Formats: sequence, structure tokens, C-alpha cells
Amino acid sequence: MSNTQHGYFLIADITGYTAYLSASELEHAQQTLTALLNLLIKHTQPPLIISRLAGDAVISYGLRDNFFQGQTFIEMIEDTYVAFRRAIDLMALNTTCECNACRNIHTLDLKFFVHYGEFGIQKLDRHDEMVGADVIVIHRLLKNTVTEKTGLRAYSLYSDAAIKQLGLEDICAKMTYHKEEYEHLGTVPLWVQDMHRVWEARKDKVHLKLPPENILLQVETVIQAAPEQIWDFLIQPEHFNVFAGGTKTEIAHPQDGRVEVGSVYQCYHGDTFIPQTILEWQPFVRTLVQAVIPIPIKGTTMLIEVRLEPTPGGTRFTQVFGRAAGPPLGRMMGNLVFRMLAKSAKRDVDKFGQHIEGELARRGPLPEKFAITPEMVGTAAADSLNA
Repeated sequence: MSNTQHGYFLIADITGYTAYLSASELEHAQQTLTALLNLLIKHTQPPLIISRLAGDAVISYGLRDNFFQGQTFIEMIEDTYVAFRRAIDLMALNTTCECNACRNIHTLDLKFFVHYGEFGIQKLDRHDEMVGADVIVIHRLLKNTVTEKTGLRAYSLYSDAAIKQLGLEDICAKMTYHKEEYEHLGTVPLWVQDMHRVWEARKDKVHLKLPPENILLQVETVIQAAPEQIWDFLIQPEHFNVFAGGTKTEIAHPQDGRVEVGSVYQCYHGDTFIPQTILEWQPFVRTLVQAVIPIPIKGTTMLIEVRLEPTPGGTRFTQVFGRAAGPPLGRMMGNLVFRMLAKSAKRDVDKFGQHIEGELARRGPLPEKFAITPEMVGTAAADSLNA
């Protein structure tokens, strides 16, 4: 085995493609598959590395010592699924073509398979080939009885090994326990997440916005990291504390093991305590919190928004402070205090960016990824159709 590693395997596999092809015109079917493969590629962000394309699937891996927190990884998978479903809906809505391929777009769906284990990487001509016993496991998981036993067509299937290594025991309490029997492997314990439930919860969600006229102060910096990587630091209190500029930060009221709406960043600045209750939690895009302003006038609060916007080679990280709310005197004092803190707020976001870049550099470089060209995506789609 070449360069033995420990890490995670992820396969994103388009569901229902065989049945879709049997009643579809090949040219339009290939266009659809190519577009969906490009979407999956776009959503496979560092520290995940794409190993290869396999027809209607994208296979990737990540190294144990340079990887996401468990919640970030789940949110990345959920975000990919929601983007996939939105794309399917838009394709179906916008097409005027009456061919089978276009009329059957809505029958397509997506499954994810996640495993943790040991593997080697062999550099081949146009991709990294993963080898080892645990690589066999992740590919065996593609053949399973999940739909037969649960009725689910779209799901994420996590091996118990991945759940434990990612520290997701609390989060998987919302999943369904499952097991498969494979020749030479025996019983493989698994956890199933219903992705349709994720879609139903997010497809029509209305998000709270901070109106432009209510903005008091805005500071920003550019961080040389992907939004997913920056988000991963925001979830972890020891790193969030660098951003908050405090002496200590804790997270209270996690929801089913997650940081999300209703959770509270408890930020300590010496003897001063500032609770920030999460009102909006849009992974890799934005957060919105309601912070209690530490002044003598009780009931004075402020909305604070964080925005992540991809830029060439990095992410624009913006922090937006809303005007204070509460008693009139509290509003006046709160706005005055935060106007005076403008330079400090700018230093904090710059420091946070430098902290993230330093942490990522300390972890070392990611494996070199091969460039996926449009021709390669087209070839993968064509190979799937021919198969």
C-alpha cells in the first residue's frame, strides 16, 4: 500500500439514474448528468479531495489530521443535497422540452456514503486511486437494503466507524440505526439520515434579515480559506473566542448535539459576560445572533451578522453590527459604545483571519488535487450512459 493514511471516504451517488436512462433521450440525459456532476464537484470543498469521477458518482476523501469537525461535515453534505434538489426543481421548472429525459428530471435524487478507515493513495494518470480494505467497505455500501427496509430513496449512510471518529454520537440520535451483512466483511453497523427531511425543513425556510437602514457598523477582511473551512472554526468555541476577542467562549444549548438556531455563544471578556443567541444559522453563508449589550441599562440588545462570500482564492468575511434595540437610553448608549469599538472590531476580524490561516498552515498542505476539466466531466457522464 502506498503512503498509508487514515481518513474519511465520501461517495455522492445520483439516485434513480438507471430508471431515468431507460426512458430518456441520451443527448439531453448527458446534459443533465453533466450539470449535476459539476454541482457535486463544486460542493466538494477542501479539506475534501476528489479522488475520481465514476459515472454518476463523485468519490472523495479527507485526511484524519486535517479535516472538518463532525457537524461541519454533516452540514456540508446537507448543503450539497439542498443545492442538488434546488437544481433539479429549477431544471424541471425551466425546461420546455417534451422529451423523456427532460420530463423525467424530477425522478433523480442523491445518496451519500461515508466511512472512516485506513487507505493508501496510488497516483494514476488522471486521478488518485484509493486502495485498501476500508476502500472496499465504502464501495460495498453502495449495495445495501436501506431503501428496502426504510423506504428512503435519498439518504446519507454513515458507517459506525465514521460516526465515532467524527464524534457524532449525539447527532446520530436523530438518525436510524441500520446494519448490512457482507461476505468476507461480516456485519457492518451503520446510521441512516433521511435527506428528504433535510430538504423539507430548508426548501421554504424564510430567513431573518438585518435591514440596511438598521446597520450601525460593518467591518470585513479577506481570509485565504474556503467558506467551509472558516465555518468549521466558527463552530468551535476556542476558535470563535479569537473572533470574539474575549477571554473565554462556551456554547450553551446545543440542539441534538449541534450548534444551530437557539444555541448560545457565551462570550466572557474578563468579568463581563455577553450571551449571543443564534437566530439564523445558514452553513457556509451567514449567521445572525442577538447579543446582550453589557451596559447598565437592562434589556439592551443588538443583532450581529457574519457573512461569508467566496472570492478568488479565499473568502470575504464580513461582520455587521445592527443598531441597538431596547430602552431609549440603552439604545443611545449601546450605539455610542459600538461606534467607539469600530477599530477594535476591525482588528478582531483581521486577527481571526490570520488565526485561521495560521492554523491551516500548521496542519500542513492538503494532498495535491488533480484538475477536473469539462472534458473529464463529459466523459464520466458519457461512460455512465454507455454503461
